[in-house]
Amino acid sequence: MTARIGVITFPGSLDDQDAARAVRRAGGTVVPLWHGERDLRGIDAVVLPGGFSYGDYLRCGAIARFAPVMAELVPAARAGLPVLGICNGFQILCEAHLLPGALTRNEGLRFISREVRVRMENASTPWTGGYAPGQEVTLVLKSGEGAYVVDPATLSGLEARGQVLARYVGSSPNGSADDIAGVCSESGSVVGLMPHPEHAIDPLTGPGDDGLGFFTSAVSALVSA
Repeated sequence: MTARIGVITFPGSLDDQDAARAVRRAGGTVVPLWHGERDLRGIDAVVLPGGFSYGDYLRCGAIARFAPVMAELVPAARAGLPVLGICNGFQILCEAHLLPGALTRNEGLRFISREVRVRMENASTPWTGGYAPGQEVTLVLKSGEGAYVVDPATLSGLEARGQVLARYVGSSPNGSADDIAGVCSESGSVVGLMPHPEHAIDPLTGPGDDGLGFFTSAVSALVSA
């Protein structure tokens, strides 16, 4: 069996080809998905890549949330389809109410582009099963609106249910609540991550290959399902 992982391209997506490369490197089959089509083409999982969907002209991810492809993706995700939203993809998942909270302007109002250390808090999702709890990895952060915000009651619930996926090591570079770098749905199948794992899959082109585990984890989980 081959894991068929969709990669959605929105107008303004920048990292769809990087995500596709990561899927192929992990041994999965890439299924390109276009924002204007409703057909999910029988995928086993899907990646919402980084970039500036629809130019972020309204609010990051706010327009993409209403794309035709999302009309099919949202119910599929709620039914258990594994979904990984990276950076802008994370923003889209929050706008679509598949994940709680929101992403706002970075503390200091500056665009951040640098390597960051991230500690894996939940290693039991389809996207993180290849990591050990507490494992620290190096990924790439590149965003202007990456500060994760959430109300205190929801934050307490996320902590209690193990929905904090990853935290920045040390102080948060962007002002995220409790240094949160990523969260997941209560079932664990939907994951949002602000740093980019697809830019850390090869020592030749990135800061090592720590990010590859997100994609190999998904492929292994899907093949063994």
